[in-house]
Amino acid sequence: MANNPYVHDFSGKTVVLTGAGGVIVSKLAEGFAQAGANVALLDLNEDAANEAAEKINALGGGKAKGYKCNVLDKENLEAVREELNNDFGPCDILVNGAGGNSPRATTDNEFHEEGLDEETTTFFDLDPEGVNFVFSLNFQGTLLPTQVFAKDMVGREGANIINVSSMNAFTPLTKIPAYSGAKAAISNFTQWLAVHFSKVGVRCNAIAPGFLVSHQNIDLMFEEDHETLKPRGNKIITNTPMGRFGEPDEMVGPTLFLADEKSASFVNGVIIPIDGGFAAYSGV
Repeated sequence: MANNPYVHDFSGKTVVLTGAGGVIVSKLAEGFAQAGANVALLDLNEDAANEAAEKINALGGGKAKGYKCNVLDKENLEAVREELNNDFGPCDILVNGAGGNSPRATTDNEFHEEGLDEETTTFFDLDPEGVNFVFSLNFQGTLLPTQVFAKDMVGREGANIINVSSMNAFTPLTKIPAYSGAKAAISNFTQWLAVHFSKVGVRCNAIAPGFLVSHQNIDLMFEEDHETLKPRGNKIITNTPMGRFGEPDEMVGPTLFLADEKSASFVNGVIIPIDGGFAAYSGV
């Protein structure tokens, strides 16, 4: 088995992950570490990054360390890069997982109708600063870490970038125009990077997770008992051919495949949906 080229082995590799205090990216970090990589977990929430790193180190495999990092602050990113280069060596694989939405960029209504009460946040009430925040966090929060860490990746064998897009980049979801648009930008930027770095040996791909339940969205999906689906949660399940939500563990395999030079050396510029068929289903 040790000589099987399809068994992932990232021994000696340094994997840098932003947004690593979150559910999905911390699980990706765990997967890389179990495959032998040293993982640098970057997050604005230092406690969350350190907690995830401690869990990974307890499991064995590659080493993990948490770093406080603001992906919108290039000077801070440069300082973190210098620190982790001293700890682990230069970045081989960059996972751009930082992102998110804001209530200020979210409507209350799926469809605009006349006669809505003043308490309803409509499209016309969206806060421009909230929209700017969402685009900045997702797009700039991917571009800036790539500018900083890809400098060490150019010309090195097996170096690659994995961005975290979303299935709503394919078809926008109601209520969240800024987040859907920002993730569409991530998918486009992934393709741009794949072309831009193609002559210097750096591949770039993305995963597009579907619906997972987390502390961030559970109140949107479920009633207060966290068991009974709300109408929006029912719509999601109805339009997911596999009839369930995804699990964080299910993001790991496709990500390791994309990152592995033995398995995916000719895969460049793709966005892989991991969504139980949601993006493929027309609803009919």
